[in-house]
Amino acid sequence: MKASEIRELSLEEMHRKVADLKEELFNLRFQHGIGQLENPQKMPQAKRDIARLKTIIREFELKDDTDK
Repeated sequence: MKASEIRELSLEEMHRKVADLKEELFNLRFQHGIGQLENPQKMPQAKRDIARLKTIIREFELKDDTDK
């Protein structure tokens, strides 16, 4: 997921996406633990997407604080 795509989402959608990615990461870790993970590159990609979303959410929060 690209940053430009994330910025088009609303704040609520971003929070929902973070929750979905955390659930996906949990499932990937579980699959990895039992040896059924087909594509190991999905784990770091999910972590990167979560970090990217959280960074942009924080930017929105800081922008709102400076506007007040």
